[in-house]
Order: sequence, then C-alpha cells, then structure tokens
Amino acid sequence: MQEEEQKQRAFHALVDEDSTQDSSLSQTHKERIQASWYRCEQFGLDHSSRPDFATLPRGTLSDLVDQHRSLLETTENEVLPYYENILSNSACMIVLADRQGHVLNTWGQPRFGSAEEHGLVGGNQWTEMGVGTNAIGTALITGEAIQVGRDEHFLRANRFMVGSASPIYNTKNDLVGVLDISSDAYLPQDHTFGMVKLMSLSVENRLIFSAFQQEHFILSFNTNVVSLDSHWSGILVLDENGTIVSANRRAEVVLARDLALLNINQVFDIEMREIKHHPFSLPMKLIAMGRYQFYVKVIPPVQQIMRVPDFRQRADYVAPSQTETLVMKEKNPPTEKIIKAEKASIKTIPDNVIPLSELQHGDERVERLVRQAHKIMEKDIPILIHGETGAGKEIFVRSLHYHSSRAKEMLVAVNCAAIPAELVESELFGYEKGAFTGAQNRGSIGLIRRAHHGTLFLDEIGEMPMAVQSRLLRVLQERVVTPLGSTEAFPVDIKLISATNRILKDEVKEGRFRQDLYYRISGLNIELPALRERLDKGELIQYLHNRLRKEEPGPPLSDSMVALLVTHPWPGNMRQLAHVLKVGMAMADEEVLEEWHLPDDFFDDLEAVTPSDYSTQSSATGEEEEPLEKLIPRLLSEFKGNVSQTAKSAGVSRNTVYKYAK
Repeated sequence: MQEEEQKQRAFHALVDEDSTQDSSLSQTHKERIQASWYRCEQFGLDHSSRPDFATLPRGTLSDLVDQHRSLLETTENEVLPYYENILSNSACMIVLADRQGHVLNTWGQPRFGSAEEHGLVGGNQWTEMGVGTNAIGTALITGEAIQVGRDEHFLRANRFMVGSASPIYNTKNDLVGVLDISSDAYLPQDHTFGMVKLMSLSVENRLIFSAFQQEHFILSFNTNVVSLDSHWSGILVLDENGTIVSANRRAEVVLARDLALLNINQVFDIEMREIKHHPFSLPMKLIAMGRYQFYVKVIPPVQQIMRVPDFRQRADYVAPSQTETLVMKEKNPPTEKIIKAEKASIKTIPDNVIPLSELQHGDERVERLVRQAHKIMEKDIPILIHGETGAGKEIFVRSLHYHSSRAKEMLVAVNCAAIPAELVESELFGYEKGAFTGAQNRGSIGLIRRAHHGTLFLDEIGEMPMAVQSRLLRVLQERVVTPLGSTEAFPVDIKLISATNRILKDEVKEGRFRQDLYYRISGLNIELPALRERLDKGELIQYLHNRLRKEEPGPPLSDSMVALLVTHPWPGNMRQLAHVLKVGMAMADEEVLEEWHLPDDFFDDLEAVTPSDYSTQSSATGEEEEPLEKLIPRLLSEFKGNVSQTAKSAGVSRNTVYKYAK
C-alpha cells in the first residue's frame, strides 16, 4: 500500500510541476508544433499524404532488437510492471522506439483498429519526414517530451489518436530511444503525458542502476523523505573517492548545474568518508549547493571491492628525502614485487583526456604552443589562453594538467561567466559557517583551496566582477586564501591557467579589468587558433571523427566528405564540428556518411561564404543538363516528397532541395 502511494505521489508531483508552469509551457508547446508543421512542409508533405513507415525487413528488425536487448528488457521487466496497476484500466498502447524512430516493441491493446490501420508495429519508422508531426518523431527531433493531440498531427491519417512521448537517455546522456503512449483520446491528457515522462525517467534510472550498482555508491535524493524510492528522485553515482561519475536528468535539473566529475562535497554538505560510514537504511537530511534542503538515501555497492589502502594519497603525505631513501634501500633492498607495484601505481590519463601529442596533427604553430605550455606547467608561471568560444581551450587545459606533475591532484575548472556575480566570491574563496544568510552549516572550502597542489582553470576570466578581481589578485600575490567571514588565512599552491575570448588589454583600457591582475595572470600568453585557421584541419577532422567512432560505431569519412568539411568556416569551432559529426553519424546509422546526413545549418554557414556550386545536374542518360529549378520539383514529385532521396539523386544538399522546392 505504501509503495502504491509513493507511485501516485511521484506522478502527481510531476503533473503539478508541469501545471505550475502552464502559461509558459502552452505557448512553448504551440511553437513546437508549429515548427514541426513547418518542417513537414519542407519535407514535401501535405495533410493528405499517406504515412511512409519505411518498414524494416524482418531480419533487419531482429538484428535491431538484439542491439537494443538491454533497453527492451529493462523497459519490459523492470519498468512496466511498476505501472501495471495504473495502466490496467487504460486502453492504450505503449510503444518503445529506437533513436531512429523504429518501433522495437509494443505493449497493451489499442482501441483504434488493426495494426495495418494505426501503423504502431515493430519495424515501422515514425519520423517526421515519413509520418509528419507525431509524438515519437517530434520527441526525437526536439530531444524533449511532447504530447501531440489529434488535430496537431500533420497528416490527417494520424488524427485518430493522441500520442505522448518522452526521450530516453543513457548513462552517457546520449538519446537512445523514445517511450510513447498512444490512445484514442479517451484518457485524460495530463494523466497520459505525466505517465510517459515518469516511465522514461524510470527506464533511465534502471539503466543507471544496471551499469553502476555492482561497484559504485548510489545516492537517491528528494525533498520528501517518503518519496526517496520513487523514480522522480534525483540520482547520483559516486566512486569510492566521492567523485560523481553519473547522474540522472532529474538530479541535474533540480541542482541546476553540470555535475560531471564534481566531488560529492561540492554538491552536499558531506564528505565521502561520512557517506561510507552512514547506516544505509537511515535517510539523511543534507543541504545542497549551500541553500537547498534534501533527504538523501545511500545505496552501497552490491559487490564490495577490497582495496589496499595507500596513505601516500593523503594531502599531508611528505615524500622521504633522497638520503632517507638511500638508507631505506640499504636496509630493505627492493624486491621484484615492490618494483612491479610501483610501476602499476603510475596513473594513465583518463579516456576523456586527449594526449598532448594528439592535440596537433601537423600544424607547427599549435605544436609550438603545446610544447611551450607543457614546459611552463612545471614552472611557477601562470598561463593565459586566448581563443574563440568552442576552440578547445578546456580540452587543451585538461591535457596539460594530466601530463604534468600535478596530475594526481584536482583540476578545478571554473567558468567565471556561469557563476552568478553575487556568488563568485563565496564559490572561489569559500566561507565560514554562518558567514551570510543561506550559508551552509559546515561552511565551504572554496574552489581555489580545492585546487591546492593541483591546477585552477579560470575560464572566461574577463567576465569576473571587479570586486572579485581585487581579492583574486591578493591571493595570487600572497599565496593564501581567507574565506568569507574568517580571519584565518590558508596557504595555497596552485597552477593558474586562465582563458578568455576577449581582448583583455582593451578591457583594461575600458576600465573593466584590473591592469595589475592582467599582468599577474599573463605569464605565458597563448593564442589558440580557431578551427578555420588550423593548417592541419583535415587531419584534425579525421582524428575527431575516429574518436567519436569509438563511442558510436560508424564508417570512416570519405575523401570527398573530408574535403567538404575542410571548406567549412566553422564559426562554432571544435564544438560545432563535434556536433555536426555526431548528427551526421546518427543520421547515417552506420552507413557511409554523405551530405544529406549533415544538419541544415551546416550548409547555411557554408553557403554564407561560398556560393553553391550546384547549378546544373547531368542526367544519367547523357541528355542535356537540366536546371535545378526544374530538376528538384520533378525529383520531389517522383520520390513523393522524400527530400533525402531527392537530394541523393540530384547530388545536392537537403538545403538546396528546400531552396528550389519553394
């Protein structure tokens, strides 16, 4: 009975949260439907078009089901039974689709006719391009939950039902599928929409437990102690040191910050050692981010890993002098086992850190600045990096840190533009308990002291408020930090790296940046070139594509595709390149990556600097060349409005098809 009440409470919390924002969401929903209808028109569809489900052959569907076995079993065995009582009286169909919109399986009985009529069967593909505005396809494009009413479907053929769909993200925050509830509109709409969002969260939470529960601590937190076991709780996954290695979407929404690789003491007022020794059946009441109160439940690892303690990892460890080491060697000659253990203890760089040697691929300018920065990392000289947004400044800094003698200590990255101005000082320098209204009881050590013996990376330092600049200057001069509300000074040993996309000398002239601070942070000035300026752009594109293929299998880039990517101006730099490649690989779905797989804004940027060279198209029969203004409409008619097939046949981009289709 108590379990059923928890389910209902979690469900109503979700619906209530949506209803409190009804006025803003209704307009947003309307705009999303309008945007979807516009896309459908661009795809060449009209309201009377018949749905094109692009049904997969039985063998291909079987392979697809095998690929998504974990997602299917998690949904069917661990999530659907949880909602069985709530759904038992509802005549609806539950649909699970992959990230391409292919239906993997369905559950329940629809009231709206046979499978041939409604099309919600295994192997059918529900995308906007083929089926018009629909819950599954529109959720895939927007990446957000959506409910599509009867008359909101673009195709009249689909206006017999209401679809409510919510995307499912895996532990890497990649979209892996969509959960949909379709009915003939006799169910209450709020009920259905809230249910599908709760169910998708349930699937994500179970995927997290499956991936991490064996060897990691899992923290569940909620504002209500009786809701700690609900699927509406935030979830954090911790390693034995208290580092957050994964989290569900609810946790990031509630805490409103990027949680990746933070330590638990940066989120809640507790240390990892306290978590390990706390009775696991007893909920805790903790303060998050210094101001929000939550109830927290600790779930220990299923498999307790035995590890030999190494006290050298403690902050107060001092290595023996060379003389002491020689004396010890004479008394205790090293054995082969000790030598092997010392070699085994040497840390390798994390998988998400690019080796220094792979930061450049033939650009001498980049090679030189990498070599300079690597040398300066071991000196008491600050580094200032200039570069456009998305040029890879943080990637560069992470590589420098993990290839330095400070690699065993923390790299603390601070985006000065992301922290509210009134909180920058307390976040950086820390504070004593009770230093100000809302301060947590234990106080806060501050980000600068967290970087003690490690590296402090101040990104967007040009955004730092003037008052904070003065305090930072004093810390850099005196090498001590005094927390807010305290008279005690704490020594700090940090490697300071700053970055900016502004011209700080101009900021100094305008009075927005302190001149003395500028000269204190600019020991080695580095100009990280934009992607369009790189001389090794082609090799760099190939390298990034190969790294992405390790995460998501896909074919190599063809020479023609590399040539196209090299000609792009890349205003968003490395960040934009990664986005374009990920979208292209997802659209290609392990086929050869071609032009029509790339996002439309890629071609918008390209055509802004280079006029389109698609002026004519030779026919396969060797007849006279047909102008695009005639060729595109003809092919669109032949392919029944299929933009991708039209682009492929004409040898042009989808953007060009849209242009001449008008």
